[in-house]
Amino acid sequence: MKVKRVFLPVCAMNCYLAINDKTKECIVIDPGSAAERIFAAIEEEQVTPVAILLTHGHFDHVGALEETAEKYHIQVYAHEKEQVTLETPEINLSGDMIFKPTKYKADIYLKDEQELDLAGFHLRCLFTPGHTPGGCCYYFKDEGILFTGDTLFCGSVGRTDFPGGSMSQLVNGIREKLMVLPEDTICYPGHESATTIGDEKMYNPYL
Repeated sequence: MKVKRVFLPVCAMNCYLAINDKTKECIVIDPGSAAERIFAAIEEEQVTPVAILLTHGHFDHVGALEETAEKYHIQVYAHEKEQVTLETPEINLSGDMIFKPTKYKADIYLKDEQELDLAGFHLRCLFTPGHTPGGCCYYFKDEGILFTGDTLFCGSVGRTDFPGGSMSQLVNGIREKLMVLPEDTICYPGHESATTIGDEKMYNPYL
């Protein structure tokens, strides 16, 4: 897997392309609010998107969701407990910044530990609520890669002061779902730089 980070200026957010160099397919993870940057990265890599994965439903992670899904005719995946967040502007925070209140939707809602095969990769959805009620991470075991959204950051964890947030849920989920993964697992978060499970075990003050 090649991971292409697409930096988006709204909230300094990271969108990712999980690229299969053999098939030239990719998965778009968290298409935030700058569709033109995402499209340019896809064109630059000369890959074909086959799906969109959402780690959670806050506007800065899903602002370009509809444009991306329609342009490439692909389905959107999210955890089943994130449906209310996606569909409720007061919870997805779309009306809190410079945007109008917006409802978003996924095509397929996943259960905890549900496994998928997309773009030639096998992945697992790990339910990690706390930043939002239906937040999740996507684990690619064979590649040793984890997309953590706003659940786990380098040296920190996601905010829990938004609607539906819970610090105890967030930390418990990270400990039970993420810290049990191999220490060399590379974590790609929704903001700032990448890290590893091993580094977070050693240095993250929340854990």
